Amino acid sequence: MSGPEAALRAEHVTKSYGGRTVIQDVSLRLEQGELVCLLGISGAGKTTLFHSLSGLERPEEGRVLLFGEDVTGTPGKISYMLQRDLLLPHKKIPDNAALPLVIRGVRAREARERALSYFPQFGLEGTEDKYPAQLSGGMRQRAALLRTFLGARGVALLDEPFSALDALTKREIHRWYMEMMDQLRLTTLFITHDIDEAILLSDRVCVLSGRPGRIAAEIRVDPPRPRDLSFSLSGEFLAYKRQILALLEA
Repeated sequence: MSGPEAALRAEHVTKSYGGRTVIQDVSLRLEQGELVCLLGISGAGKTTLFHSLSGLERPEEGRVLLFGEDVTGTPGKISYMLQRDLLLPHKKIPDNAALPLVIRGVRAREARERALSYFPQFGLEGTEDKYPAQLSGGMRQRAALLRTFLGARGVALLDEPFSALDALTKREIHRWYMEMMDQLRLTTLFITHDIDEAILLSDRVCVLSGRPGRIAAEIRVDPPRPRDLSFSLSGEFLAYKRQILALLEA
């Protein structure tokens, strides 16, 4: 693919543990502003791939590039949000959100002010003096996503970010996250086990399968984002779902 430098590239990444190869020869490319979903059965190596992309683990083979810079095995370059929000219970929401900035050496007061400046955009107004235990699941997720954004350098890895939310809250967060991505020009790679969620949100769906895990297929979802709920009742949506199910079952 020609054109501007990709936001994120993984080139022929292979990672093993204890002599067992978990992922092999995995290559991915994300353009700036894309949302790409990674689907696969348990044990296919999705989390291992995220650890390799985020720099938490160094792959035995291959490399990871962030806007053309080789960041292989370098943590802190690409932001990574786990399934649980992992907000620190003893810190107020602004201080939780500001943590990535503090870790990068920004003074605590300045980091807090920068985090607070995004509160209206992230729908967190009124939580400035709250602790995580005082927030709903959806609000905690917004705070965790703000923390992820402040730690990101244009690219975020999200591991099942919406799985703990009820259906109505999830739908609201989906709409909001799509708006935020567009406004902030954020590029997102996320793991989900929810095929409907993947089709509704993604520009592309990558299916990871096999032992060791490899990219078995890449499916482009053509209707432009954001997609309303009526799309999930269409024949086109069901065709995408059948295609993905067949790949996963294979």
